[in-house]
Amino acid sequence: MRLARVLAPMAILGLVALVFGQVVAAASFPEKPVTYMICFDPGGESDITARLQQKYLEDGLKTKVVITYKVGGGGAVGWSELIRSKPDGYTIAGDNLPHTILQPMQRGDAGYTTEQLKRVYCFESTPCALVVKKDSPLKTLADFIAFAKKNPGAATLGSSGSWTANHLGAIELEKAVGVKLTYIPFTGSGSATPALLGGHVTGLMTYTTTAAQQLDKFRILAVAAPKRSAVFPGAPTFRELGYDIVEGAYRGVSVPPNTPDNIVKTLADAFEKVNRNPEFAKKMAELAFDLEFMGPAEYTKFIQTRKAYYIDLLKDMDIKQ
Repeated sequence: MRLARVLAPMAILGLVALVFGQVVAAASFPEKPVTYMICFDPGGESDITARLQQKYLEDGLKTKVVITYKVGGGGAVGWSELIRSKPDGYTIAGDNLPHTILQPMQRGDAGYTTEQLKRVYCFESTPCALVVKKDSPLKTLADFIAFAKKNPGAATLGSSGSWTANHLGAIELEKAVGVKLTYIPFTGSGSATPALLGGHVTGLMTYTTTAAQQLDKFRILAVAAPKRSAVFPGAPTFRELGYDIVEGAYRGVSVPPNTPDNIVKTLADAFEKVNRNPEFAKKMAELAFDLEFMGPAEYTKFIQTRKAYYIDLLKDMDIKQ
């Protein structure tokens, strides 16, 4: 009993010291470089954005931001590693929608759940676009559909990965026009582009941002957006051509579960400041990125809304969940 009386205060003091240490660490964050993990190939939208954000983040956080890559599984390899990382704010990862919603829904081995990613900030969105090579005999969406109908399964459509916005766009295209396509997932937009340019796929369901970088090599058949892009106003939307397809990706950044809220706020404030920078915003607009401004609470609520939307969408398309 006497020993218990001695140990109990010591245990309490130990707990207080642990909590106090965590509070102090959070209050002084960051004190060392932050690792910004990209879960797709270099050269894709996630990488391009991180590279543009890097110097502005370093200015705001007053520390180095080191960009690393953890590629595989349409981003799942990186997100699985993130949730197992130390929740101290020094490891952050770019996250993507619908990827981080659809992958856990569709795959039993995703390695993470949607809710395990603690959302920090959503900073951009990009619509999908159907493209072919500039010298392709397929000049219009009608040509592409005619080819796919005449050659069921022979029309190959490359994209950024499994259960990405591009994948969803391809599924919606199949359903809307009544064709059978062969979908080929790559490990990001960066590796899908060479496949098209090398003649290994018929076309790509990619993003407007990728198309904007390759205007001299790509022909844009249709854009999955409510209105035409200011970067390539000559490209029609699917809706203009009679198909109600509006699809795209949202990108942001997440941290491991249990990361302290004040660290999350520090990171969110830094990303917000980057998005509000006129120089950065101009660069993003030129590359066809649409800026978003969602902090932790709004982004988390948005995730819940989109999850309900995707469940209904897949149900309508008669796809197993």
